[in-house]
Amino acid sequence: MATHSMFSTAGRVYRETRKKHDQLFNVYVMRPLAAVFVAAIHRTRVTPNQVTLLNLAVFVVAAALFVALPTWSGGLAAVAALELSYCFDCADGMLARYKKLASKAGHAFDFFTDELKAVLLAGALAVRAWRAGGYGLDGRLWDAGDSRFLLAGVVGVAVIASAISLTNFVRSPAVSGREATVEAYYETAEQKKSVGAMVTTFLRFLNHYPSHIWIWALAGRLDGYMWIWFALNVLYLARGWLGLVLRFGRG
Repeated sequence: MATHSMFSTAGRVYRETRKKHDQLFNVYVMRPLAAVFVAAIHRTRVTPNQVTLLNLAVFVVAAALFVALPTWSGGLAAVAALELSYCFDCADGMLARYKKLASKAGHAFDFFTDELKAVLLAGALAVRAWRAGGYGLDGRLWDAGDSRFLLAGVVGVAVIASAISLTNFVRSPAVSGREATVEAYYETAEQKKSVGAMVTTFLRFLNHYPSHIWIWALAGRLDGYMWIWFALNVLYLARGWLGLVLRFGRG
């Protein structure tokens, strides 16, 4: 009976905390799992911010596993920890929305930890490739210990950090001209998408590592994922800077 009640609550949590713009992986995999977790803890004193901290701690473990276990099975273990962290990442916002605790400060804290995780992942994947060897930027196999992987890691961390800074800049009220509200972060209404928006959604999916990094781990090609992820962020930076130059470079 208790189990039935918890799953019933999980269903209600899922329905009441859905977001307008969400990844398919979230809709059909992670949010149902996170809803069960929220249903189990929503009557406790656990806060959304505490779940965010838990999510970050588990991700640090995942990053350490990527580096410490540069094998196929080690990659799977690291990705399993990463996905657990991401489940908690979904759960913190769902708990906040379900208990009516959502705030701009909480959202900012959640986004801040997401930034830290992205930088950690970039560095961890590069060091893992350095330890294990793999395909290089030229399409050829680079041996374990090849310093070019470490150089790629330095560049990758700089690219990811720059992309995050760009996102924060263009979203700021001074640049966007809009003061973000709490509701804007957690809208649940459906919205029709144009062709351009659908392309953007697809690119967001490619850049959304929890959705498909596990496929690369199963294939034993986390090195390939690293290069594609870095390249997507380079394209994002180029597109963003083009817009900034056109806007701020005019006479």
